Amino acid sequence: MKAEFRANRTRAKIHGTAERPRLSVNISNAHITAQIIDDDKGATLAYATTVGAKKKGSKTELAAFVGSEIAKKAKKAKISKVVFDRGSRLYAGRMSALADAARKEGLEF
Repeated sequence: MKAEFRANRTRAKIHGTAERPRLSVNISNAHITAQIIDDDKGATLAYATTVGAKKKGSKTELAAFVGSEIAKKAKKAKISKVVFDRGSRLYAGRMSALADAARKEGLEF
């Protein structure tokens, strides 16, 4: 219940546009997913996940992998600036690793 309130509070302040879409991150116990969304159109512009990936390592390493992949796909889609949406999670650990890897690949937020 608390997580829903936290996610809603975060999303109330964040809105992705065509110039600056939203980078939404979901981290479950098993997988990590990131997608870049244009909220005006309601369309996903880029998507990266660990589901089906042959990559091995710790969850933090997998988060960094997803961060670099989403940044590469954003470059292909000609997206350089995004708004970071962490959902209900705190900005620490895996979330921080994903964000740092995306920044290292050139994504600005």
